[in-house]
Amino acid sequence: MSIILMLIFISILILVHEAGHFFTAKAFGMRVEKFGFGLPIGPTLFEKKIGETTFLIHAFLLGGYVAFPDDEKDCDLEEDSPERFINKPIYQRALVVSAGVIANVICAYVFVLITAILWGQLPSGNFEIYVNDIVAAKDASIWSSGVKKGDKIVEVNGVPIKNTTSFITIIMQSKANDGIVSQQIYNSNLDELKKLNIGMKQDETLVKDVLVKLPTNVEEESIVLNEKVQKGLKKYENSGVVKLSEKDIKLRDKIKASKKSYYISDGTETLKDIAKAMSDSVHPVNIKVSRNGEIIELKTVYPNNNGQLGVQLETREILTKTTSFSAAIVNSYKYLYENTAMMCYGLYQLFTGKVPMKDLHGIVAITKVGGDIIQNNGIFQGLLLIAIISMDLALVNFLPIPALDGGHLLFLFIEKIHGKRLDDKIVEKIGTVGFMFLVTLMIYVIFNDVFAILTNKF
Repeated sequence: MSIILMLIFISILILVHEAGHFFTAKAFGMRVEKFGFGLPIGPTLFEKKIGETTFLIHAFLLGGYVAFPDDEKDCDLEEDSPERFINKPIYQRALVVSAGVIANVICAYVFVLITAILWGQLPSGNFEIYVNDIVAAKDASIWSSGVKKGDKIVEVNGVPIKNTTSFITIIMQSKANDGIVSQQIYNSNLDELKKLNIGMKQDETLVKDVLVKLPTNVEEESIVLNEKVQKGLKKYENSGVVKLSEKDIKLRDKIKASKKSYYISDGTETLKDIAKAMSDSVHPVNIKVSRNGEIIELKTVYPNNNGQLGVQLETREILTKTTSFSAAIVNSYKYLYENTAMMCYGLYQLFTGKVPMKDLHGIVAITKVGGDIIQNNGIFQGLLLIAIISMDLALVNFLPIPALDGGHLLFLFIEKIHGKRLDDKIVEKIGTVGFMFLVTLMIYVIFNDVFAILTNKF
């Protein structure tokens, strides 16, 4: 039933989009030849002419369209008829083309506003993270940190913790002996090695059995996340780092195992190798918790080699109250704005290659995930997802790609600048290429969706 509800909602979004085109065109006195639900691929399930417009439902339901007399070769409407789309002023045509996007934006806001009014609250995007239990090995540093069950984690390494992603990312990136060292720590250790071992050159292979004095081992820097990583918009990336080779890792383990202030060379290392190996140590993690209304700074803790502290977390979503009508209006706008900004950034990452194409998903995945959300979290969370999908539909359609609304707007913009219409045959060819591109992309995305579902990614 939840999946059926998702399909109904998505169908509503498509109809709303096309209805935006349809009613705006009719308002400007344009004739609409066809109003299609689905794409004209395969059989037509339903066809009925009402007035001047033929309404159709196609078997390939993933889409919709509104066709004007200019799109129909066998149309009997005169070339100079004011009912033709092409004979209308550019601003009217631009409004008709943009109307689907505008309708989806309005629809998205209405869905959020309905949810805010009926539910009385909206997600803020922030969460409270609590320590539910300590399950670490007895020698783990977490036991001596002073943490207690029920503590609310408010800050890690100076980073406010508003979701589990931030906390887990910091802990995972702070794991000991990760084979990555900062350039700064490496340079510092190399300088200290040269001071302690005068006469040894950093690039020369050391003589076998020579004694190398080691500086006091220092901890690596604490991991800090920027705002985009905190929100989950961007993956954490190490910058200015040196990676250890297999040989370096063996040397690191050998030095650590000896626990001495010196190292006996085996005749294959340089001072640079030793500096690199000994620089790979631990990242301190400094946690602040809230307990009984008081902020407490715990003793420094250190994740193990697997990036684990040994705590079980409990997450509680922070909800914004929208019990008054004014609060519902304001917070609905805020909710939609923040989520739209995140989607825009996601599109930017996709087009710049920072998000791989294999992570691109579509209608099948959305239906599956949306159905799960409705089933597990209730109809209001489902309505909010539909609002986000409506905004996503608006954004994607606004892209300047032929066969999309944004592509048509681009042609109109060129016509305005150029002072005359583009050649119909050129526009038709470009539109055909754009349509084939979109169909190919749709097939690829559906394959991604099915593969992800079969491999339990969703």
